[in-house]
Amino acid sequence: MTDDSRTPLRRTPRSQPHRILVLALGGVSAIDLGVPVQVFGRGSNAVSPRDVVHPSGILPGGTWPYTVEVCGSVPGLVAGADGLSYSVDVGLEALESADTIVIPGAASVVDDEPAAAVVGALLSAFERGARIAAISTGTFVLARTGLLAGRRATTHWSTAKELARRYPSINVDENVLFIDEGSLLTSAGAASAIDLCLHLIRRDHGVGLSNQVARRLVAAAYRSAGQAQYVPRSVPDPLGEVFADTREWALQHLGESLTLTDLAANAGVSVRTFSRRFVDDTGYTPMQWVLRARVDLARELLENSDLGIEQIADQVGLGTGANLRMHFQRILSTSPNEYRHTFSG
Repeated sequence: MTDDSRTPLRRTPRSQPHRILVLALGGVSAIDLGVPVQVFGRGSNAVSPRDVVHPSGILPGGTWPYTVEVCGSVPGLVAGADGLSYSVDVGLEALESADTIVIPGAASVVDDEPAAAVVGALLSAFERGARIAAISTGTFVLARTGLLAGRRATTHWSTAKELARRYPSINVDENVLFIDEGSLLTSAGAASAIDLCLHLIRRDHGVGLSNQVARRLVAAAYRSAGQAQYVPRSVPDPLGEVFADTREWALQHLGESLTLTDLAANAGVSVRTFSRRFVDDTGYTPMQWVLRARVDLARELLENSDLGIEQIADQVGLGTGANLRMHFQRILSTSPNEYRHTFSG
């Protein structure tokens, strides 16, 4: 599952369209900005009333249940990422009447604190009853409001550790595509914005409308895996040079039966000293690190070879295909076959 929401689906038709405001801040990502506009808007991929399977997804008279508008901190030109810029007609005052506010990721929000006016406008909207959804690094803006304290949240895997460091009161989960905490939702990067937006449509109007929108977008109606499989490596980059030679030695012997005693002997220290200093350096116990290194090697073989699952499991030191499947699911939230299908050249 990509989220553990217990929020009931709201399928009662509204008398007026649900107003979506997309907040474009400096350095906004083009894809993060474009996805909610495309999913909730009535563009070329929008669903026509006659296509809808679930009739409660359409307002009386067959009108589309959402309106979408992009706003900025102030009206005018918003400089986006990659040399793009966007002209917006409205500023933060537009949030005062929004039903849902979407905060796309932006290059500036990780390094720079959002303006006090932005934080204040979001807090006022939330207190009024608005729903707020953050995409990718947009979670940093939502975190600055304090509303995520004590809640689960996610963001793009590359910035998840920084989010957790900066906001320790947030339970950051970097292995999911999105998290639903009722009126506060967060998603991972890029394509997971589609997952989040489709989830909101499911909540509001049921699976019929959501599935039809997904078909028009040529997107999966629901992806069960998380973003862990997209992280380049399961093992962390070393924080120092402690036992670097032993780690390198272990990587060359992953197919063998490695034990904690073997690793400590290679490092020339006691098991207790090795374990303590290894955790300090990597954040993992030695055997947790070995397991993740084996999963990484299995990923390479799945991508670049035609070896069967049992053969790969044997070569990386996991013994059986059942073991490989179990650890793949636990660490990457997917199966070896699904991973190969997605990433094999």
